[in-house]
Amino acid sequence: MSIPSNADRAPEAASEARELLVRERRILAEGVMALQLTPADGSPLPRWEPGAHIEVVLPSGLIRHYSLCGDPADRRSHTIAVLRERDGRGGSHEVHELLHEGSVLQVSDPRNHFRLVDADRYLFIAGGIGITPILSMIRAVQGQGSAWQLVYGGRTRHSMAFLDEIGRFPQSAVEIFTDDETGYPDIDAVIKSAAPGTAVYTCGPPGLLRTVEASCSDLPPSSSLHVERFSAGDPAQPAQATAATTAIDVELRRTGTVLRVEPPQTILDAVLDVAPGVAYSCQEGYCGSCETTVLDGVPLHRDTVLSDEEADSGRTMMICTGWSRTPRLVLDL
Repeated sequence: MSIPSNADRAPEAASEARELLVRERRILAEGVMALQLTPADGSPLPRWEPGAHIEVVLPSGLIRHYSLCGDPADRRSHTIAVLRERDGRGGSHEVHELLHEGSVLQVSDPRNHFRLVDADRYLFIAGGIGITPILSMIRAVQGQGSAWQLVYGGRTRHSMAFLDEIGRFPQSAVEIFTDDETGYPDIDAVIKSAAPGTAVYTCGPPGLLRTVEASCSDLPPSSSLHVERFSAGDPAQPAQATAATTAIDVELRRTGTVLRVEPPQTILDAVLDVAPGVAYSCQEGYCGSCETTVLDGVPLHRDTVLSDEEADSGRTMMICTGWSRTPRLVLDL
């Protein structure tokens, strides 16, 4: 899975980047390339959990986010899978055309905004390259003996990655749909048949995510929906997040700097003026790179990263799109 970035240079990722070598590249499906990345200095890689992604600085300086789809217990390598997007913004072209075995990349430590929660059972719905974060989740719940179901769709079987591995799972738990063979799955029927206590996880193109979200609008309280986006899709504007019209003061606690932020400037823009090394990427509220701890004040959330519970806690916010419900906000920067 790839999350496109609006950044055109790499310094914002440098604070936690490490050099990784492209140890191996292989074709997984039509238009899908897998890269195995290993530390250039041979040091062990950080541990990660299913659903995690890494930031990769490409040769041009573009930053892209890719889901980890290997084994979390493997401290020697990371594996990502990248779809070549015909209408993308150049990142996937670089991966497919410019990266070769021996290429050196700056790569961040794993981050996770798509964590696997404890649940009675799991329903995974993946479209196309959206299978990448789902794959390690299935391995985890399969290993712990939990009940699960996978609905995986794509254009054709030739375009769908990891079908060989999925074929080794219990097939009673797997449904494969292709546009040319079976047509689009009945997502509404799939979700309505899920038992109470099911955690629904979905990743894929915006149309699929909209369908899943609409079908999950009446989930029982014991169930939950978890969404991973690899593009902005619909604007991240929750109903309660009206347009900012009033200036706010933002204090950066570590330096004591107080910034006056006036619309249409974003908090991120104001922060970058005085702290250009602050991490950011998409600037649209869906990648999580700019997540910042809130020390005082009440944030107004406009992202699609935080769950309702996380947003209500007010502990962190995405400063690229978020604002403040209070006149003053204090950030851990």
